[in-house]
Amino acid sequence: MPRLRRGQAWAKGFRMSETVSYGFQEVDPEEKTRRVGSVFARVAARYDLMNDLMSGGLHRLWKDDFVRAVNPRPGERILDMAGGTGDIAFRMAKRGAHVTVADINPAMLDVGKERAKKRGLEGLEWSEQNAEVLSFESADFDAYTIAFGIRNVTDIPAALREAYRALKFGGRFFCLEFSRCEWPVFAEVYDSYSMNVVPKIGKAVAHDEEAYQYLVESIRRFPDMSTFKSMIADAGFAQTTARPILGGVVAMHSGWKI
Repeated sequence: MPRLRRGQAWAKGFRMSETVSYGFQEVDPEEKTRRVGSVFARVAARYDLMNDLMSGGLHRLWKDDFVRAVNPRPGERILDMAGGTGDIAFRMAKRGAHVTVADINPAMLDVGKERAKKRGLEGLEWSEQNAEVLSFESADFDAYTIAFGIRNVTDIPAALREAYRALKFGGRFFCLEFSRCEWPVFAEVYDSYSMNVVPKIGKAVAHDEEAYQYLVESIRRFPDMSTFKSMIADAGFAQTTARPILGGVVAMHSGWKI
C-alpha cells in the first residue's frame, strides 16, 4: 500500500491544509509537530499524575475497558502507538502479548521505561516513532492501539493509513480518545471544568498552564465520533465502530484489516 505524504491527495479528495490546528490556533504542520513535542517533553514526568487529577482517576477504568476490548492474546504482536508512559502496554503485556511501545517523544518513553523497571516488567520493546511514517515492515502486527494520542498527531489520515499498513490481514485497530459529550447538561459542566479548571490544575501541579490549555483545546478541535469513524474507514478499515463512554466524553473506536 503506497504511503501518501504531505502535499499528496488524502483519501476521498481531502488534502493536507497549509495550516493545522494547535489547540485553537492555526499553525503550519511542522510548527504543530514541534509544539506538541515540547508540550509532552515538559509534562512527561507528571503526566500520569495529571491524568488522575483531571479525570478523577476514571482514566484507569477507561484503559481497563479499552484493553478488555482489544483482548490481547499470548504471543500476539501489538503496537501501542503514543504509548510512552506504558499504561496500556503494561496491561496488555500482563496478558502475554508481545508489546512494542512507540512514541514520538523520547521523554515520554524514558518515563515508561523507568516505570517498567520499577514494576519488574520485562520483554517490552520501546521505539521512538512518528505515527505518520512508521519504520516497521508492512503486515507486522496483530493489533494496533493508540490511547489519548491520535488527536496530537499532525496528519491524522496519514497515521491511520500507517496503522493499516503495519497490521496483518485480520489485524485490529483500537483507539481510545477524548470526544464530544452528547449529554446536554453534563456537556456544559464538563466544558466549563475542562476549559477553566484543568489549565489551572496544570499550572499548580505540572507548573505548565499553557501545556494543559493546549490539551483541552485539542479535544475541542478533534473530529466528533461519526467523523472520526469515517476517517478510519477511509484509511481502509472494515467493520468500524464507535462507542461513547460517559456520554461521549471519551470514545472507543475500532476497525479491522480484512
